[in-house]
Amino acid sequence: MVFNTPAFVFFFLPVSVLLYKLIPGRQGKSGLLAVLSLVFYGFGGLGQIPVLLACAIWTWGFGLLLAKSSCGGRGILATAVAGVLALLCVYKYTGFLLSAVGMGARAPHFALPMGISFYTFHAVSYLVDVYRDRECSERRFDRLFLYLAFFPRLLAGPIVPWQDARGELLRRDDSWEDTAAGLRRFVLGMAKKLLFSESAAAVANTVFSLPAGEVSSAAAWLGAVCYCLQIFFDFSGYSDMAIGLGRCFGFHFSENFDYPYASRTLREFWRRWHMSLNRWFTEYLYIPLGGSRRGMTITVRNTLIVFLCTGLWHGAGWTFLLWGLWHGVLVSAERLCAGTVQTLEKKPAGRVVLRLGTLLAVVIGFVMFRSESVGQGFAMLGRMFFPAEGTAAAAVELRRVLTPVRAGMIALAGLFSLPTAPAIRKRLSLSGELVGDLAALAGLGLCVLAMAGGGFAPFIYQQF
Repeated sequence: MVFNTPAFVFFFLPVSVLLYKLIPGRQGKSGLLAVLSLVFYGFGGLGQIPVLLACAIWTWGFGLLLAKSSCGGRGILATAVAGVLALLCVYKYTGFLLSAVGMGARAPHFALPMGISFYTFHAVSYLVDVYRDRECSERRFDRLFLYLAFFPRLLAGPIVPWQDARGELLRRDDSWEDTAAGLRRFVLGMAKKLLFSESAAAVANTVFSLPAGEVSSAAAWLGAVCYCLQIFFDFSGYSDMAIGLGRCFGFHFSENFDYPYASRTLREFWRRWHMSLNRWFTEYLYIPLGGSRRGMTITVRNTLIVFLCTGLWHGAGWTFLLWGLWHGVLVSAERLCAGTVQTLEKKPAGRVVLRLGTLLAVVIGFVMFRSESVGQGFAMLGRMFFPAEGTAAAAVELRRVLTPVRAGMIALAGLFSLPTAPAIRKRLSLSGELVGDLAALAGLGLCVLAMAGGGFAPFIYQQF
């Protein structure tokens, strides 16, 4: 079960909210949310539950050991984190690692548990935060399990550090006003997914499913741009839905996206894109490695390590590693050429050049990210940058999926991927709950029509 299905929207969500409101006491409400999270996860496959529980028990037990440790606890922390990461590696990277050394035929097949990349990172956050501050350990298993497996962010984040989540696990406000605001945010995210992302996905999936040699240069560019819109509205839509659901139950998650396609540099892009993952890697990897405190050489090394890990976190494949390396190299280059970047930022024309260059770099990276293989990625990039004609069959297939309605939705997606909505609200002085409620009702109606007329489409980041 995922958020953009009738079963969730019309059954699981209203039942969960009503039960939460009816059950008295913070402890009872937290217990209910833990049970609901387990039920929600179980809909994805009962066989995945033991892996989640094993991670939670391991994390809880070692957290208690760290809290009681009187001799630093580095060994306990190292063992605990190694165990969590080993769980992630076994399920996610066994096949890739064995293939890399020529033993792919012998690789055992492990079905990837949903959300494992997210709840293991939450587990690491908890363990490191407890190591830094013994007083923030959690003695109640159900409360820690809720932190790891809270269903609004279980499958695709955002990643919330333990130090941020702990306060609201203990004390939070869950008024009906908060619930109403959360539902409005949920509908916004669902509209992003079902109206914008799915329209762009139809075109992107068609282009990337065709042999690169049959795709024209124009079609290759269209597919690349549509994938950028698809992944942005898919993931930011999920984040909006998760933030809205969290608010329904009194939790206030931090924002995960801030119009990243309006960035002037790739460093700014990563401050705006998947902000919770960027914060996690900064706090739990980049800074412990030394950050930018020990000279440019060490800074570049740390940057490359972080982005290679970011690529590997997204998937066990060479395309993801190359995507991470691409961003790591360009972010490092921006650091080395900081003076030139600052000079360009002082002039209007320079700012335009920076925005276009950053957007081009992002599009190139996402072509490799989306491709099934490195070969397909380079072939698609070749079609984009070296003019070529496509086959008639490919053109017919593309015209079939690029209906007028989809074309209109893709155009709107491109418009609203930039800070257009805030500018419109400011210009027209649109504010107040009534406007929000009317927009939410209209959006819900369109989403219901989309759900009724289309098949189920999972969120992209569920696979990670």
